[in-house]
Amino acid sequence: MPGKINENIKSIRELKDYTQEYMALRLNITQAGYSKIEKGIIALSCDKLEEIVSIFEMDLISIIGFESSLYLKSDCMKSKASLGKEDLSNIEMLYRDKIALLERLLDQTDRELKTYKDKYGSL
Repeated sequence: MPGKINENIKSIRELKDYTQEYMALRLNITQAGYSKIEKGIIALSCDKLEEIVSIFEMDLISIIGFESSLYLKSDCMKSKASLGKEDLSNIEMLYRDKIALLERLLDQTDRELKTYKDKYGSL
């Protein structure tokens, strides 16, 4: 049975290897505020939920129905053979998202490095 939305958001964030700080920055809130969303301490507004859906590049139904046990090697230790095509497709999508994020971060780092080199010269 799918967990609560806040638990699903936390699981997806962890699978995507996003930090709470990253999510808070993208949502324009504090890390502490974001942590309260994941813990279910504060209610998640529709606007913030839509932003999270956008950050995860997933649809709302997928987040609501998310089953972390399909993706995490925990209690049942599912093997690749026991996963369905849809499960494998979702895992592949998460890895593609992670690779795309890493490529964007690398590009950003390269631009920042160039800016510093242009400003301060090479060492």
